[in-house]
Amino acid sequence: MKAEIYYGKAEVATYRTYGAPLAGITVIPESPFTGRSNTLLAAEIEIQVLGEAFMSAYTEGDNRLVVATDTMKNFIHSESLAFEGSTLEEWLAFVGRRFLETYPHMERLSVSGTEIPFEPAVVPTAGGDGFETSDVLFERRHGDRSSARVALDRTADGGIEVTDLTAARKGLQLIKVTGAAFADFARDTYTTLPERRDRPLYIHLDVGWRYTSPAAALDAGHEHYVAGEQVADLVGAVFHRFVSLSIQHLVNEIGTAMLERWPQLSEVSFEAQNRLWDISVTSEDDERLKVYCDPRPPFGRIGLVLRRD
Repeated sequence: MKAEIYYGKAEVATYRTYGAPLAGITVIPESPFTGRSNTLLAAEIEIQVLGEAFMSAYTEGDNRLVVATDTMKNFIHSESLAFEGSTLEEWLAFVGRRFLETYPHMERLSVSGTEIPFEPAVVPTAGGDGFETSDVLFERRHGDRSSARVALDRTADGGIEVTDLTAARKGLQLIKVTGAAFADFARDTYTTLPERRDRPLYIHLDVGWRYTSPAAALDAGHEHYVAGEQVADLVGAVFHRFVSLSIQHLVNEIGTAMLERWPQLSEVSFEAQNRLWDISVTSEDDERLKVYCDPRPPFGRIGLVLRRD
């Protein structure tokens, strides 16, 4: 038999205060995002250890080399205190590198994380003549968020290298009330869906991207770093301006725009769901006035991966 193993710890919620500010990123015309203070960094982190060193734990119950997953949780928390970077990707790479440095029998591993987003609360100014963002009070946000995965391996000369790095913006939910269509699709005896030359379009969307070189994402200057906030803003800008003939048409336009905007990316990917509402009532006086209700499942799913030649 041949076996492939991994083990680790998932959903390690980690909250780190007063991280290094994110600065130096390249501003794009589709987004006002220029950086963040990182007064509060928060993420759910997962570590997966791969390789043959732990096979005897599976085949013989020999745990002498097994690092307990509870130890991994404590390790992530402890090492996060020493983290001096500014991005989720840097954080994951730092933790992964420290694992391989500390446990030489670990051959390679994968570290992934999804941010737990907090935003500064808006509070009255000290003088009471307006409002400002607080530097000590933050509110939990439950919308879209960034995630990343970093793979690390040992080199032939005993070093450690990042072999792959991917990032994503997950949980986008966008509704465009006009300026989308779905018509001229194949019809047969099973087709009941009407054609719509103009319709609202409500989508749930996850967007992923891969760098040509992981070093572009991990460089401390951040000139080539692609922030998830910028990706979300670019998606919105394209959705706003583009008259799409289908969701497939839309995600291809977004992907093309991403590859044009960020030449350091080698690949972009999309998974979208069509959550377009059902029409409940339409006004007899003005057809623009409608009341909608949630659609019944199941929902259409659309995927796309664009890679450079």
